[in-house]
Amino acid sequence: MALLAIPLLFFLQAAIMVVVQSATFTLVNKCDGTVWPGVLSGAGSLPMGPTGFELPAGSSRALRAPSGWSGRMWGRTGCSFDSSGRGNCTSGDCGSAQVECNGAGAAPPATLAEFTLAGADGKDFYDVSLVDGYNIPMLVEAIGGNGSCAATGCAADLNQRCPAELKSAEGDGCRSACEAFGKPEYCCSGEYGNPNTCQPSVYSQLFKSACPRSYSFAYDDATSTFTCTDADYTVTFCPPAIPSRISTVPSPPRGVFIQDDSWLASMAMGDASPMMMQRTALFLRHMSLIIITNICVLLLYL
Repeated sequence: MALLAIPLLFFLQAAIMVVVQSATFTLVNKCDGTVWPGVLSGAGSLPMGPTGFELPAGSSRALRAPSGWSGRMWGRTGCSFDSSGRGNCTSGDCGSAQVECNGAGAAPPATLAEFTLAGADGKDFYDVSLVDGYNIPMLVEAIGGNGSCAATGCAADLNQRCPAELKSAEGDGCRSACEAFGKPEYCCSGEYGNPNTCQPSVYSQLFKSACPRSYSFAYDDATSTFTCTDADYTVTFCPPAIPSRISTVPSPPRGVFIQDDSWLASMAMGDASPMMMQRTALFLRHMSLIIITNICVLLLYL
């Protein structure tokens, strides 16, 4: 029986690592109208579902990412779907003709939130990109992480200040210069395919001045990529502003439960705010760790 316990212990240790390292993404809609978020997992990454859904104004939804997940999220607007879930969107459409994007990415112009979890040195890397243009304001905030964990995004309404030559045909998006003109110097392609030859254009500088923490062109890494460790993330559509930091108080590592006498009662009453959803995720991880630890102890005595 002791020999059987050894492989089981290894299995349970692996399960603990999954519980601790997976992240929760809470998508929040502060826009006046409905947003239909899209989710695309990166090549080689385990998928995260659903890949598309309706998010009414004032609502939020939590998604659990697999350990080591990479991919992008965006907001679709002007969508119309029939009772069977078929339709399309005027901005950010993924071309699936369905509510779910099913592995398809956003058609530009679209504001993108990009993530790589547990990358180099175990850090999460994240950014908000305007390289494919802009369609909706977006904010990314790290919750419960360690490190710099700065908030990033674009709270400005670039549709209101978009140059006429970059405006999308529907008027609800601002195209990148690459999409609008297709020239290598704007697309950072061909002889401009490296950071030495591809320089900011007057158009990318317009994006950068309005949204200084967002990617404005392909080689805008220095001021646009952010890192955090062991964090959950909130992605907000139409945020009021971009904070300098979520909190000046260090947060506990992922998987550690914070005692709060009121949040369970609030959840029971249906007051499911984004913060309470984050606390619920932490509570479930904590309980999972307790159960797994008790099983390990029991097996040691068998």
